[in-house]
Amino acid sequence: MEKKEKKPGFFAKLKQGLQKTRGGLLGMIFGGDERINAEFYEELEDAMIMADMGFDTTEGILDELKARIKAEKITERSAAKAALVDILTDYMANDTPFLAEEGDNVILIVGVNGVGKTTSIGKLASMYKEEGKRPMLAAADTFRAAAAEQLTIWAGRADVPIVKHGEGADPAAVVFDAIVSYKAKKNDLLICDTAGRLHNKKNLMNELAKMRRVIDRELPEAHVEVLLVLDATTGQNAIAQAKAFGESCGLTGIILTKLDGTAKGGVVVAVKNELGLPIRFVGVGEGIDDLQPFDARAFAEALL
Repeated sequence: MEKKEKKPGFFAKLKQGLQKTRGGLLGMIFGGDERINAEFYEELEDAMIMADMGFDTTEGILDELKARIKAEKITERSAAKAALVDILTDYMANDTPFLAEEGDNVILIVGVNGVGKTTSIGKLASMYKEEGKRPMLAAADTFRAAAAEQLTIWAGRADVPIVKHGEGADPAAVVFDAIVSYKAKKNDLLICDTAGRLHNKKNLMNELAKMRRVIDRELPEAHVEVLLVLDATTGQNAIAQAKAFGESCGLTGIILTKLDGTAKGGVVVAVKNELGLPIRFVGVGEGIDDLQPFDARAFAEALL
C-alpha cells in the first residue's frame, strides 16, 4: 500500500519541479489558441531550446511532430500536445534492466562536486533497503574533505553499513575493504562514492580503473553500473560534463538531481538523445525518498 501512495506524491513533486519549464513558453503554446500554424512551430522551437533540449534534439523532435501531425491530420494544439508527449516518451524511454535480480550488484557513482552525489547515494541506499535489498556504502571519495563524514550521516539515515578510510587514502583500498566486509555480512548491493574531479581526467580515469579492477577480481560475477550524477539546473553544461566523464568512465546511466529548482527540465531529453545514456533516477527534493526511478511518460506529461 505504501508504494501506491508514494507514486502520486512523486508525480506531484515532479510536476511542481517542472513548473518553471511548463509555466513558461511551453505553457502558453498549449493554452488558448488551438491553431496549428507556422507561428505554433516557431514558438514551440523557441520554448524547447529555452528549456534546454538543445538545438539538434529540438529539431529532431519537431520533425517527428510535423510528420505525425500531417499523417494523423491533427488540427488542434491539444491533440498535438498528446502526440508530443508520445514522441518525448519514445526519446527518453529505456527498457534495459538496471540491477540484476539475483547475485551481486555494484554501483559506482561519479560526478563533479556539488551536484548532489553524496545525497543521491544515501537516497539510493534507503530506496533499495526499503525494497528488500541489503546495501552497503563505500566512501571511496577520499580527496574531498568531509566526504566520508557526509556519507556516514546518510548511511545512518538509511540505516546501512559503510566502509571508510582516512582522508587521502587509496580509493581502491577502500573498495577492497568494503568488498571484504560486504562478503562477510552477505550484502547484495555495494554503492561506491568516487572523487568528483574533472580537472585531471587522467588521474580520475586511473583511480576508477583501479577500483574497477578490484571489483572485477573480488566480485567477478557482479553486475556493475557506473552512474553519473548531474545537476539539472546547469542545463547544457550537464551535457558537457557527461561527455567528459563518458570519455573517462564508461558510463551506463545518469542520475539527474535538483529537478525541483530548475526551468531547464528539457535537458533530460537532450541527455538521452545526445549521449545515448538512460536517465535512471531523478531527484525532486531534499527528502530521503525524493530520488525515484525515472519514468519517461510521467516525465513527458509533467513537462508539458
